[in-house]
Amino acid sequence: MFSTDTAQVLKEQVATQAQAAKIAARELARKTSEEKNAALELMAASLVASKHEILQANAQDVSRVSATGAAKSFIDRLTLTPARIQSIADGVRAVMALPDPIGVTQERWQLRNGVLVERRSVPLGVIAMIYEARPNVTVDAATLALKTSNAVVLRGSADALESNRAIVVALREGLRASEVPAEAIQLIESVEHESVEYLIRMRDAIDLVIPRGGARLIQAVVESSVVPVIETGVGNCHVYVDVDAQPEMATKIVINAKTQRPSVCNAAETLLVHTDVAPQWLPQALKALQERGVEIRGCARTCQLVPDIESASEQDWGTEYLELIMAVKIVDDVQEAIEHIARYGTRHTESIITENEETAALFLEQVDAAVVYHNASTRLTDGFVFGFGAEIGISTQKMHARGPMGLQALTSYKYVGHGSGQVIE
Repeated sequence: MFSTDTAQVLKEQVATQAQAAKIAARELARKTSEEKNAALELMAASLVASKHEILQANAQDVSRVSATGAAKSFIDRLTLTPARIQSIADGVRAVMALPDPIGVTQERWQLRNGVLVERRSVPLGVIAMIYEARPNVTVDAATLALKTSNAVVLRGSADALESNRAIVVALREGLRASEVPAEAIQLIESVEHESVEYLIRMRDAIDLVIPRGGARLIQAVVESSVVPVIETGVGNCHVYVDVDAQPEMATKIVINAKTQRPSVCNAAETLLVHTDVAPQWLPQALKALQERGVEIRGCARTCQLVPDIESASEQDWGTEYLELIMAVKIVDDVQEAIEHIARYGTRHTESIITENEETAALFLEQVDAAVVYHNASTRLTDGFVFGFGAEIGISTQKMHARGPMGLQALTSYKYVGHGSGQVIE
């Protein structure tokens, strides 16, 4: 337990950083697109130039977490390599190349009294990003925030603390050579739970909170925050293989959706298969998954077809594994698949594999998810793939932002009126 004095010191420290971000946000809002892009280029260059220091710091995190027996998928999300750092820097430059969404007139109309009204895009202000052991999120959040003239307060997990420190040092080193204030990027280094509690209650400084991580983290932030929250990322994603699916395509997509990178939220966790194609297609598909290290947990009908698999429990249908485990269920038709997704899905990403356009249209219309695919892998749900340069998260809610959140998700708007002396009579 914290002593009262220690808790007060931590609260003041968090408040100081949040207020510094608020001051920087006001300054950042005055910067031109050219100034912001120049700052992003310097940030990207600084990341690459600081590669050695970042990798050393990351190695400390990976070593410490590995000693705890953490899952391989968790270690994968935490680990940085020279190639990953270069990819992260490339992501910064991809965002830099996108149009600036700030200051854009979205609509314009004239009132009957002659006043010209514009709806103009503006920054949100200060974004608090609370996330788990994903060092790339540190860069994605800072990059997208700065491009949209927002300051960002980062609070990563203890598992990635050394990595995040080194990354933020590099990013701020780049900013110091630019016209953008380095204080626009703040890292809360305290890993005490109280630091999150203080941060998400600072309505005078923080405009939006984005939690990114597991279900427990997201739920805790949603329940405790007095600042608006965008929920992200818990991904119990499904692939449904319909009676009219092309078999080779179905196998290719299912393997990709599950195994290409199983530790991320857009990896498929459950496979639903139409009963009429299951006898011929499913045993071969499951064999292909098993050859790639996937543990299969099947319903009773699946276990009859493929006896050497584990029986699925009720809990399996609602689990986001984030590793090489897949639940498999045979369903009677597309409507049963839709109902299963409605009961167990997390409104993240769902996919149907079929050559029947009417069935596909039914699935795409009725499935309630941020992203729904026809004949494509769930792994495509990604800000970079969508052309956003990077993403700050994948929203599973419906208000303000939904799906991969790029630049537009980090903007608001204001109305600007141009008059010539008009008043209300």
